[in-house]
Amino acid sequence: MSHDISSLRKFVSPEIVFGAGSRKAVANFASNYGARHVFLVSDPGVERAGWVAEIRDLIAAAGLRCTVFTGVSPNPRVDEVMAGAELYRSSECDVIVAIGGGSPMDCAKGIGIVATDGRNILEFEGVDTIINPPPPLILIPTTAGTSADVSQFAIISDPDRRFKFSIISKAVVPDVSLIDPEVTETMDGYLTACTGVDALVHAIEAYVSTGSGPLTDSHALEAIRLINANLEPLVRNVGDARLREQIMLASMQAGLAFSNAILGAVHAMSHSLGGFLDLPHGLCNALLLEHVVAFNFPSAEDRFRRVADAMGIDTRGMSAPLIKQRLMARIIELKRAVGLEAKLAELGVTNSDIPYLSGFALQDPCILTNPRKSSLRDVQVVYEEAL
Repeated sequence: MSHDISSLRKFVSPEIVFGAGSRKAVANFASNYGARHVFLVSDPGVERAGWVAEIRDLIAAAGLRCTVFTGVSPNPRVDEVMAGAELYRSSECDVIVAIGGGSPMDCAKGIGIVATDGRNILEFEGVDTIINPPPPLILIPTTAGTSADVSQFAIISDPDRRFKFSIISKAVVPDVSLIDPEVTETMDGYLTACTGVDALVHAIEAYVSTGSGPLTDSHALEAIRLINANLEPLVRNVGDARLREQIMLASMQAGLAFSNAILGAVHAMSHSLGGFLDLPHGLCNALLLEHVVAFNFPSAEDRFRRVADAMGIDTRGMSAPLIKQRLMARIIELKRAVGLEAKLAELGVTNSDIPYLSGFALQDPCILTNPRKSSLRDVQVVYEEAL
């Protein structure tokens, strides 16, 4: 009996511990991996919030040594990955822990790759380029949106090209993700909005991706539903623990969906834009979302109908053009409600930048699973519409 293996779907995930206080298990998990000297990666903002000191103390209380590296920018750069890897090796560390948003977590992934292999992180750009497994990796997310703690993606910024490049491999799926809503309490409303919309984009793109399937669809749709219902009230009241937990759960589910279904044109264009202007990733996604939805809609009408349903739109009896109109209106309404109304031109993008941005967007692996095939001119038009 023959089978068509092209229809098969794999699903990769770390071990996940979800819930308030889960971060406090960090030393136990490090010990389980045989750690003697932990390399703790974070950034200055998370350190100022007090989370680095807490994790370091938990590790020390278990009798483990700890070296701290906080030299990570909001968009982690090649030189930061290389500096971290050198410190990891010179300190003779054996397990990596990262606490922070997507930047420290992606940097930690890059550090693990380089520390094991010894080559420049630039040499690992692309899909399935990693041969030697990195050290054990334990991640603690402090934002509810990037989902780097559950994904097989690492996004690194190359300042020489003014471009963010992707490393996609199951080798960078963390061993453990400790998803603790308590550590998101130090996020302000703006960061909550940016990362929440980032998670929404992850979920929408994963659901309409050509790599989607039954193992990812349920996660994607539930993430969309949770974000649609809870993000606006959370931005208005960032101290609400229940709402934070709901958005953290949505971020996790969106991450599991996109890690396995991959993404689409929003992320391909966002990586190019963020690398060019060093902008927050979630903001870039927010600025592009409805424009890419409009472009993709004809190629995935049934899927977008389900997305609209998950966003609270009663699509019964609606024509496809009306569903498209209502879905775009809801996306714009949600962005406005959480304060993400900017246009690309307001952030410094000009018409003369668009050919450069479009060229890099077409090189991004995420464009390969976009539901509608995209030419250079297609991408240019979407950028122009977002100006």
